Amino acid sequence: MAAAGSAVGLGNIWGFPTQAASNGGAVFLMTYLVMVFILACPMLIAELTIGRYGQSNPIQSLRSVWPKGKAGAALLGIIAMTASSLILSFYAIIAGWLIGEFAGSSLELAGLDDASTWLTSFSLERNLLLMVAFMMLTMHVVRKGVSDGIERWSTRLMPVLLVLFVLMIGYILTQDGAMEGLRMYLVPDFSHFSADLVVNAMGQAFFSLSLGVAAMMVYGSYLKKDTNIPKTAVQVALLDTAIAICAGLLVLPAMFVAKHNGVEIFDASGALLSSDTLVFTVLPAMFDTMGAVGLAASLLFFALMIIAALTSSIAMLEVPVACAIEELKKDRKVVVAWIGGIITVISAVIVFNFGSLFGFVVTLTTVYAQPIMGLIFALLVGWVWNRNKLLEELKQGNPEIESSLFWKIWPTYVRVVCPLLMLLVFFA
Repeated sequence: MAAAGSAVGLGNIWGFPTQAASNGGAVFLMTYLVMVFILACPMLIAELTIGRYGQSNPIQSLRSVWPKGKAGAALLGIIAMTASSLILSFYAIIAGWLIGEFAGSSLELAGLDDASTWLTSFSLERNLLLMVAFMMLTMHVVRKGVSDGIERWSTRLMPVLLVLFVLMIGYILTQDGAMEGLRMYLVPDFSHFSADLVVNAMGQAFFSLSLGVAAMMVYGSYLKKDTNIPKTAVQVALLDTAIAICAGLLVLPAMFVAKHNGVEIFDASGALLSSDTLVFTVLPAMFDTMGAVGLAASLLFFALMIIAALTSSIAMLEVPVACAIEELKKDRKVVVAWIGGIITVISAVIVFNFGSLFGFVVTLTTVYAQPIMGLIFALLVGWVWNRNKLLEELKQGNPEIESSLFWKIWPTYVRVVCPLLMLLVFFA
């Protein structure tokens, strides 16, 4: 549940619907599903297996897989840790906006309109304050440790997230205009298909499943040896993908409900307006047209978003924290304070230079760092790790795996097919 919580986050509820709405709806959904199951899921199995084999932080786990290249393994671990921290630095800003929208709706219900307007309006001071608030919340959970913090909160928050989703989708689909959004989401128009769409779908799959930043490696290290890793990976991928599909079922119909209520969502050329901040512009505008019911719906939606953001942010912070605790032999609370503080400072620098840095950091980490690091991890599992040791590790959770179809296909698939697919997509 914690690993699924790591995967289920703003990548699903903010990123996926935005990408789908900007790339033709159904055709992006289909491409994304293909990318998840032919590329992301096999590589998720690889990362979880490395983590459980090493039973340690990503640096040590990579060293155990690549004993002759300890310096190279350490460098890979540090790069993954840095990428995870940089993702959290922009993630905290977006999650802060969610807290602002949630608090703004609460204050509006209480009649405090001026305070609500300040919390929901873009400004340097507001962005800084809300980012710090979200980072403090993330640090509080991670400070509690794995079982008392991450696992406890993930197992509480994930079921709440699913219930809120069902309620919101059920409500939105009863509104005028929703069916038009549903058609865009479910009926493919292949004129939107392009190489850029495939690249976006691959990046979205990696970002959504937290691949390439060692988060799944860390959670793999916490798995018991009798866990069936391929089965666990498929469960995580299915739950993550189901949440992304549900987010599309919620957000795309909501866009057209907003359009029906007089909110502009497309420009004259048919391109989506405010694509990068879709859930912060179109949805609040839609909620505003619904009166008191809209305020309640807004509270529910942004509560759902905050839950999703938190289950992922705690995983991203756990990556550098796990490394520092084991490599530097430091107390968890001290490490969380230092690393969380450094990431907060980086986030503050992005806030002060939002126009030039925000998009750059997002692209650097999610479009380039995550897929490239994921590719390197696949090459390590496929070409460097001793095949017998890999088999022995997988057999601990599934003694019959050697005679299964999975073992006949997966090692060669990760070794050859995954790297070739990624290179083809990159060159395209």
